[in-house]
Amino acid sequence: MHKVVFLVLSLFALAAATAKAISFVENDIATEESLRKLYDRWRSHHAVPRDPIETKRRFIVFKENVRYIHEANKRDRPYKLALNKFADMTREEFRRTYAGAKVMHHRMRQGRSMGSNWFMHGDTANFPASVDWRQKGAVTAVKNQGQCGSCWAFSTVCAVEGINQIRTGNLVSLSEQELMDCNSENHGCDGGLMDNAFEFIQKNGGITTESNYPYTAKQHECNTVKASSSDVTIDGYEDVPVNDEEALLKAAANQPIAVAIEASGLDFQFYSEGVFTGDCGTNLDHGVAIVGYGTSEDGTKYWIVKNSWGAEWGERGYVKMQRGISAKEGLCGIAMQASYPIKNSSKIPRKNSTSLDGLY
Repeated sequence: MHKVVFLVLSLFALAAATAKAISFVENDIATEESLRKLYDRWRSHHAVPRDPIETKRRFIVFKENVRYIHEANKRDRPYKLALNKFADMTREEFRRTYAGAKVMHHRMRQGRSMGSNWFMHGDTANFPASVDWRQKGAVTAVKNQGQCGSCWAFSTVCAVEGINQIRTGNLVSLSEQELMDCNSENHGCDGGLMDNAFEFIQKNGGITTESNYPYTAKQHECNTVKASSSDVTIDGYEDVPVNDEEALLKAAANQPIAVAIEASGLDFQFYSEGVFTGDCGTNLDHGVAIVGYGTSEDGTKYWIVKNSWGAEWGERGYVKMQRGISAKEGLCGIAMQASYPIKNSSKIPRKNSTSLDGLY
């Protein structure tokens, strides 16, 4: 049964990765008829089934979103929007389904404490002007959380996959589903906190692979047999100093970082490419991961952020988010709640471990 589920999800991910946003021109939105044809083309492209009543309602939403995207792309900004798979969802529907995980507005814990001013990467100096952990082999393929508020699990796993590769040289795709089912301090599809998940992995003696405990986009009872396979371990976790992009930069120079952002705005919903500089608040509702940073040709500094909405969203599942803005919280609150796992050992645990067939 699990093999069937894994195969279905794998095929879904493969199909999604090839389903890029469709383009449209002025003539496509000139009349009601042309908009209807555009909607039919969009539905066919993204394989979106709708019954007649639902189609009528969704078409109204789609028209509003098309016009919003069209007008937004006329503005002189370093990023563009597109008709992606969310194009017939209202902002509220999108927020509730994909960015309503309530990743927390405050820290429940402060991770490893070594004094109020202590920060593991605080002495980092002379770090590179740009870093991309994808190019260093520390980032797995983009994943898809589906219609489930499990972003916190994907954010956590990305950071653990990263530090594990940095320490051991092995890139292992790890199990978000184990966190969903077994981490009782978080709430599955109803949201959670990355620090809680790091603590669970540490106390549980590790986390198993994606292939051993595949993702289903639903919460189930914990499979303790699978969860006992401690394929990857961590020694703890630490919080980046709050509202400090310089500290966040030092941390990201050393490893991928789990962060929370506000992602429920229309511009983020339809983001397609470029450096995102859009308006957004600090009502943290989505967990993602910083996997690098850089500077664009026009001098705009940015974070490289891995999302969990599939490879058809944004830049193949990623978004470049402006960094170094005047607001101390960072764009969309990215500097408010950053944390990362600590792993000191380069040894790969063997006790009760599964085969490492999740290697990429």
